[in-house]
Amino acid sequence: MSFKNVQAFKARLKKKVDVRGTKNAKQAVTRAVMLVEGAAKESIAAGGSGSSVIRYNPRRTHTTSKPLQAPATDTGFLISQITTTVMPLPNGSIVGQIISSAPYSKALEYGTTNMQPRPFMHPAFVKNKKKIKEIFVSEGIIK
Repeated sequence: MSFKNVQAFKARLKKKVDVRGTKNAKQAVTRAVMLVEGAAKESIAAGGSGSSVIRYNPRRTHTTSKPLQAPATDTGFLISQITTTVMPLPNGSIVGQIISSAPYSKALEYGTTNMQPRPFMHPAFVKNKKKIKEIFVSEGIIK
């Protein structure tokens, strides 16, 4: 096999490798954030193991969560506000975010002076740390 323009061939090959690497990285990050998002939502949907309380508007019975356990879903609003984004940065990095935009998310995750934390994001990440690493290995991002 012979090449007339080796420099042009090398440039095309490098471009293909760069595009493939970016595609793999974006795919790996997307899979990872979706995994953590799903785990966070699952932990909330699993329900609480605390006491039962009567809520109004609408009237319902709600089982609360115990401190240091994921918050128990009540209306489904918290679960509906957990979303993910994956975006490439100008420097070539890929950033994945899992965002809970419910106004009380921070209070649940970290607690307040009047309430112990009911974390749901960090435990979802910790639970899936090994799987995330496997995703990055399978996509060829890390060894």
